[in-house]
Amino acid sequence: MSSSQTKRPLSSAKTGPISGDIRVPGDKSISHRSLMFGGLAIGTTKVTGLLEGEDVLATADAMRKLGATVTRDEDGTWHVTGVGVGALREPDSVIDMGNAGTGIRLMAGIVATHPITTFFTGDASLCKRPMGRVADPLSKFGAQFITRDQGRPPMAVIGTDEAKPVTYTLPMASAQVKSAVMLAGLNTTGTTTVIEPKPSRDHTERMLRHFGVDVDVKVNDDGGRTVSLTGPVEMKAADIVVPTDPSSAAFPMVAALINPDSHVTIRDVCLNPLRTGLITTLIEMGGDITITNEREEAGETIGDLVVTGKNRLKGIVVPAERAPSMIDEYPVLAVAAAYAEGETRMCDLEELRVKESDRLAAVAAGLEANGVIHRIEGDDLIVTGGVVPGGGMVETHLDHRIAMSFLVLGLGAEKPVAVDDANPIATSFPNFEKLMGEMGAKFALHS
Repeated sequence: MSSSQTKRPLSSAKTGPISGDIRVPGDKSISHRSLMFGGLAIGTTKVTGLLEGEDVLATADAMRKLGATVTRDEDGTWHVTGVGVGALREPDSVIDMGNAGTGIRLMAGIVATHPITTFFTGDASLCKRPMGRVADPLSKFGAQFITRDQGRPPMAVIGTDEAKPVTYTLPMASAQVKSAVMLAGLNTTGTTTVIEPKPSRDHTERMLRHFGVDVDVKVNDDGGRTVSLTGPVEMKAADIVVPTDPSSAAFPMVAALINPDSHVTIRDVCLNPLRTGLITTLIEMGGDITITNEREEAGETIGDLVVTGKNRLKGIVVPAERAPSMIDEYPVLAVAAAYAEGETRMCDLEELRVKESDRLAAVAAGLEANGVIHRIEGDDLIVTGGVVPGGGMVETHLDHRIAMSFLVLGLGAEKPVAVDDANPIATSFPNFEKLMGEMGAKFALHS
């Protein structure tokens, strides 16, 4: 979303039971990668189910500027004709990644080992986010980075044609950093290795294999993983069916759990075991969630979720090691915790401080504005559940997940809950208001 776009305040009100048989948008992580990898492959990749949110559309435009052909049919099918690893062209203009943190960090990895200079920018939110976490390891390949202070975009990446393979130990569990390093390794002679302390999302590893790349993954004695590939590689076009996004499914799922007598079926959800932390947590809290029709598509497990509001949620301790598998879902988990009986402690949320906003601070401020008892201890968030008073205005900080989470909070609150701007929702869930409204959710423009 452009930072100059007029804000659109929106409120939600107590709804009662919601019901529906729905399909949320395609998975954002897989959508980004399908366009990038298709653009690096030889041949034409057909992509169905692509998330057509602003973040992913920015990645489509970026791949066009780097030489790939990216088109969309009227029925929503996308076609990506790639140029091959090592054959990207230097863009004629600056690449605007909008709000896409995943997009800019993965793109940096791709261009770092191509002998081209690429300029990236983004919206006001993206330009506050740290790029040093990818610039540091990518510089070890021989690429050069120019950023603003504290490593913030706009960012220039001067790629190298003499890339040296790297072995890099991640300081934190981050699928974005891991993926950036691996993607740089695609056009590097030799073996590139990433050692991660905790397993993070592995969509990159799975999809690279789908495109014909040999990726080796070993489980370490400490539970982390060592991921390696040997380049340069040749990627071959491979069609992609994008499953629906578990991070987007989280919102109707929590809405159903906090409203008694609700019954919602969410179709074709990505059930990658490194993405299902929220489902595991909500079931531990007593949530009635059933997985049906489980199957495999393009290396990913998918299935349908049947969710009912027949059980009152109970507070639990969410362990720190679960954080990488649900890092984007903590804001809406905090909403579920606000309705749960007792106290919910979410441990080790340091990574939330460097998302689209400082999500830990934003969640705490939103809970405060709506009368929910909570506290922050170090990097832990503790929420005491019960009746939610509501009645507050929540500042979204251009963050789509903060906006959607607190609109869900309002669906069971005593008084309506407002967010200062619903526009950022379009980055990941363009039909959020329409889909939720069709299930019975009450939204209204806030004046």
